[in-house]
Amino acid sequence: MAEIKAVASNRKALHDYEVLDRLEAGISLTGTEIKSLRAGGAHIREAHVRPLDGEMWLYGAHIAPYAAASYQNHEPLRPRRLLLHRAQIREWSAAIAERGLTVVPLSLYLKDGTAKVELGLVRGRRAYDKRQAIARRDAEREVQRALRERNR
Repeated sequence: MAEIKAVASNRKALHDYEVLDRLEAGISLTGTEIKSLRAGGAHIREAHVRPLDGEMWLYGAHIAPYAAASYQNHEPLRPRRLLLHRAQIREWSAAIAERGLTVVPLSLYLKDGTAKVELGLVRGRRAYDKRQAIARRDAEREVQRALRERNR
């Protein structure tokens, strides 16, 4: 059983976007970055993913500088290469180019000690879509509450 430790999540993305597809990717990190992640110092709220030269890159993810590092500490907002299969990169790059979709990180976690990011292929929601999603979520919550009350 894989041990998973959540480091950061992007809950705002689930509100602002409609998630069409999800994918798990590895991240190419330096030593001080992985140590900082293990200490829980990361934010992915403003992050996004772009294809560049046949690779996918994570931009805007903030990994805090490692406190115990020397002068060789990492740059907190540097672009980080994502580790994906070539076919996955081609498929998602085509979706970004043709259909005008976006790739955003949904969560950042450690899986058996390895840094992973869950990516979402998303389409932006309009204001009325957001209101409908909130109304649907509230209705489901009310149904669950009523079922719990009935079962008591």
